[in-house]
Amino acid sequence: MTAPTSSTVAEELRGAGLRVTAARVALLETVRDGAHLDVEAIASGVRDRVGHVSLQAVYEALHALTAAGLVRRIEPAGSPARFEGRVGDNHHHVICRSCGAVADVDCAVGHAPCLTASDDHGFSIDEAEVVYWGLCPDCSTARSS
Repeated sequence: MTAPTSSTVAEELRGAGLRVTAARVALLETVRDGAHLDVEAIASGVRDRVGHVSLQAVYEALHALTAAGLVRRIEPAGSPARFEGRVGDNHHHVICRSCGAVADVDCAVGHAPCLTASDDHGFSIDEAEVVYWGLCPDCSTARSS
């Protein structure tokens, strides 16, 4: 998958009703180029692209981009929030209990089967979050050695 160009990212920001700034463009590109990055890694990536940016500015931009649906925030238990550019498809995650590695997992069967709860308690469900926990291949190999 090819990363979108800065002009395309700027158009997406405008389309979401957000002001286009160099920091927001760099942030969205950093999140999309990375894999489940935490705020520190995102801030570092933005700084590599545009120079100085405060951590507070990164948090504010992440909040705006998440609210606009351009970025997805995941919060694995026991670790800091992470952000990804894959949005709108209700995919899930597998997380290593040892090193914290995170990978995407598509829904297993059919069209978003996990949206059908056995009992919705009257809620109008629009998203489901499934997290698989285990050991990544590297940690499994290290543990069995």
